[in-house]
This record gives sequence, C-alpha cells and structure tokens, in this order.
Amino acid sequence: MAGDTPSGPATLLDADSCPRLAPGVKLVHDDVRGQWILNAPERVLLLDDIAHAIVSRIDGKRPLTEICDGLAAAYDAPREMIGADVLELVRDLARRGFLRG
Repeated sequence: MAGDTPSGPATLLDADSCPRLAPGVKLVHDDVRGQWILNAPERVLLLDDIAHAIVSRIDGKRPLTEICDGLAAAYDAPREMIGADVLELVRDLARRGFLRG
C-alpha cells in the first residue's frame, strides 16, 4: 500500500506539520458506544481517551509542536514523551487515511 512505505505521505509529517482531518472524516461522539470515533466513508475508528485528546486538538492550523506543548501542560507529562507519542499516532492515522499533513 502506498502510504505504508517509508517514503509514504505519513513520513512527511513532522513536528512542524499542521495536520487536518482527511476529506470526509469527522470526529464525533458515538452515543451508542459512549465513545469518540473518527467516522469516515465506510469505516469507523474507535478512539481511546489519549487518541481523542490528540485528535480533538488537530485543526489544520496548529503545528504539532503547539499541540504537544498543550498536551504536556494539560497532563503534566514530559514534552519529549508526549511529542513522540503524538507523532506516532498522527503518522499512523495519516497512513490509514484519516489525517492529511
């Protein structure tokens, strides 16, 4: 699959990227499941609390550095650890077609 290669679009995402939801993807709360989801055409991705905390801050305007700084402050966690986790999740979501850089 094109996005799964080391040179795929997900690897272009870095700390200065301003990711956004891919066309047709929406962050919604599923009342039946009682959980936040990414709803895309013909597929759904259930988000845990950490993924929701990250994805809810993605707006296509803020760089990942700013998102990571906010998360580190909100959760009183080391910035380096937050940054690595955020980048890993964002790249995974981009590979899967839920985010764009």
